[in-house]
Amino acid sequence: MENDQQSKESTDRSELVSEDGKNSKTVVCQRCGSKVLCPGMAVFAEKELFLPSMRKKSGLSSSTEGSVDGDTLTGHWFVDDMYTFENVGFTKDVGRIKYLICADCEIGPIGWHSLDDKKSFYVALERVNHA
Repeated sequence: MENDQQSKESTDRSELVSEDGKNSKTVVCQRCGSKVLCPGMAVFAEKELFLPSMRKKSGLSSSTEGSVDGDTLTGHWFVDDMYTFENVGFTKDVGRIKYLICADCEIGPIGWHSLDDKKSFYVALERVNHA
């Protein structure tokens, strides 16, 4: 069963990742369809990152650090410049992290940015759609 899941993920990823490791499709918000990244603007990266469960911006910063429910995700689009994004917003600082949200409908987090590393922005593949 695990091999079926892995082959499905690799098939899905091969449709999304070009030969040079970049996104081959437009990355869009799951909720409103707003464009987050144009094709070829982000690099696929495997990195374990914890993201709280998706909700509107008002609910993101109010949750306490110890009782946050969410997911540890491994497949991400990596961007090294915040101006590469077409349409993304940031939450207030949560510790040393800012979460990425859709700038139009404010759903998120769709990604993660560490304040310790000014040149690393990650958008979780599972939190966005591809068109």
